[in-house]
Amino acid sequence: MKALRFGLSLIRHGETQFNKEGLLQGQAINSPLSEIGLQQAEAAGCYLKDVEFSNVFVSDMLRAQQTAETIMKHNRSCSGLQMVCDPLLKEKSFGIAEGRRVQEVREMAKAAGQTFPDFTPPKGETQEQVKERVKEFLEKILQQIAAEHWHDRGADEASLSAASEASPVEGKADDGVRGVPVHALVVTHGAYMCVAVRFFVEELHCSLPPGSDEAHMFALSPNTGLCRFLLTVRKEDDRFKLSGIRCVFVHRGDHVKK
Repeated sequence: MKALRFGLSLIRHGETQFNKEGLLQGQAINSPLSEIGLQQAEAAGCYLKDVEFSNVFVSDMLRAQQTAETIMKHNRSCSGLQMVCDPLLKEKSFGIAEGRRVQEVREMAKAAGQTFPDFTPPKGETQEQVKERVKEFLEKILQQIAAEHWHDRGADEASLSAASEASPVEGKADDGVRGVPVHALVVTHGAYMCVAVRFFVEELHCSLPPGSDEAHMFALSPNTGLCRFLLTVRKEDDRFKLSGIRCVFVHRGDHVKK
């Protein structure tokens, strides 16, 4: 059966002053990158400079856009690409807690008998609402990317699986996507990425890298931390359907100087 395989690299934006001070930003606070955040974005751009991308999708928030612009500036394959800003990639809304200390919200969660990631401050988004945005975004790009690349990039599914198994993870910037001509870069936010990774693992039954554990998989990615997945798509009637997803790595931040 014919199928299309494409890479999906999620990267968190660089540091902002709010990150540095341990304050929640969410959606209401549209802060720019700090000096360190700009350096992190430059480091991510240098790290990814030779990785091939066919599509770039970005949250419509300033900190994500600045990060994406810097990465694209360094990357040869991005010179002819358009950055697509999508509000579905916005950070989770933390409601009345935006602008407050993360520690304060942890204490609010504890008082409510919940853990911080699952806690919804008044007027904030629930995890379920964020997950619905993740699902909607994934479905949208799956249809778009498959429609763009199906005729010239689709191949026999068995040969795709064999090629995937033969591609080792060696700690290199192009792990998992060497020889994969279709590869989307997605620049988004920390809490959003947490929800996305959990959705991929728990509901899409994403296969995990050897030796991975849930505590690491579901942790908060560092600023400009990188997660990569390989998706396989089949065509059913007039639509494209996800038939497999594999995690190459999560939360890689080797490019960021400590």
